[in-house]
Parts: sequence; structure tokens; C-alpha cells
Amino acid sequence: MCVHGLSRQGRDFDTLAQQLMGEYRVICPDVVGRGESDWLEDPEHYGLQQYAADMVALLARLNVAQVDWVGTSMGGLIGLILAALPDSPVRRLVLNDVGPALEWSALQRIATYIGREMHFPSAAVATAHLREISPGFGAYSEADWTTRSAPMLRATPDGVRLHYDPGIGLALRALTPETAMESELFLWAAYESLRQPVLLLRGEQSDLLRPETAQRMALTGPKAQWVNLPEVGHASLLDRSTHFGPVLEFLRQP
Repeated sequence: MCVHGLSRQGRDFDTLAQQLMGEYRVICPDVVGRGESDWLEDPEHYGLQQYAADMVALLARLNVAQVDWVGTSMGGLIGLILAALPDSPVRRLVLNDVGPALEWSALQRIATYIGREMHFPSAAVATAHLREISPGFGAYSEADWTTRSAPMLRATPDGVRLHYDPGIGLALRALTPETAMESELFLWAAYESLRQPVLLLRGEQSDLLRPETAQRMALTGPKAQWVNLPEVGHASLLDRSTHFGPVLEFLRQP
């Protein structure tokens, strides 16, 4: 299972899926409200509880006893919640630039653009916008950005729009330092209860996952294997050999 970040979609994992497909059945879902998935009638229901419940239903439909989970940002938190369940089907967990504690300033940064600007006169303008708000992905050529942005866009009579329901940003903008701390305490308890092997990838320039958080994750609970990814912030698309290499090595461990 490869699960994407807050405003992304399953096509982010195309490169990783190609690397894994000879050994795995690879599932890269669009979380509700994104990509090809439906939108919720009430946007206030967008949140980790809903996403985790949806993934439980999906796993039941897949009829598999165990899965290895690769989660980027939000997708990692969904995987963390599922991995902490009794008799969890999660065998191994990869957390891509995410942990129980998230930097408040980074959450505020994401809240400034998520769901705000949705419609653009052309794909080129939309791609430029995505490039501007996603510096943490690292350096890509203009052609690479065009390729990576195409799944994020949907045609309209007036141009293009982003692929997701703007309502997915409501919960983030409703966060306060107090509610964020409550969530952090819950997520730390979940993390420290894990018994599965965990691989933690941290973008060397990440503003969301602090080095101190990564250090604690390496020392407590499942004692995650911690790998820093050079020349990237939040978060790698796992489409470079230096980035997906540690994932392949981790998943292939006996």
C-alpha cells in the first residue's frame, strides 16, 4: 500500500510502483476527496479517522492477510494509525517525512494554500503554481514538473482545476496549537505501541519533521531505522534511486 500526502494522489508513486511490481502487488489509492475518488458530502468529515476507516474497508476488499505500507506525510499517519490497531495487517511501515510531532509553522504554511487557489487558465499556469508551493520536492526540470503535475489537474471549460475537493483543507485550518498537541499525544502513544519494523525517511531540509522528532522515533517504540534524504525537504516523491533505494532494501529484509 502506497498512500499519498494531503493534497496529492496515488500517481505520486509511479516510479516506486515500477520498482516494486516484480515482487509485490502494489496498490496506490486516491484518498477520498482526491484524484479519482469521490468527494464527501460534508467536508468536515475529512480527517485521519475517516481516512483510516476507508483504508480498513479497502484492505478488507483486497482480501490480504498482511501489507507493507509506504506512506508520505498524511499517508504515513494513516499507516501509523492502522499499524497500531490490535491484530494489524501492517507488516512493515515506511514513514516518508512524517512522525507523531509536526512542526506548527509548517502546518500553518500548508494551510495558506491548501484549497485556496483551485482554478487556472491553463495547465502551464497551474503547473507553475504547483512548483511554487512544492519546493520541498527538490529540483526538477520544467519537463519533469509538467509530467509530475499532469495527474494533479482536471480539465474544465475555462482551463484546469486541481484534482481535489477544496474542503480537505478545513480541518487543517481549524487546528489550534492546543488541538495539535492533543493529536500529537495520541500519535506518540500509537507510535510507541508499534511492534512492526519502521523505516523513517526525513528530507534533509524538511520543515515539517524536526530532527529532534526523528531522533526520538529512532530511540523509542519500534526504534525506526532513520535515513536522511539529501537535497529534499517535505517530501520526496521517492522517484530517485537514492530515495527509493532505502525503501526497497527495507521491504526486502526477512
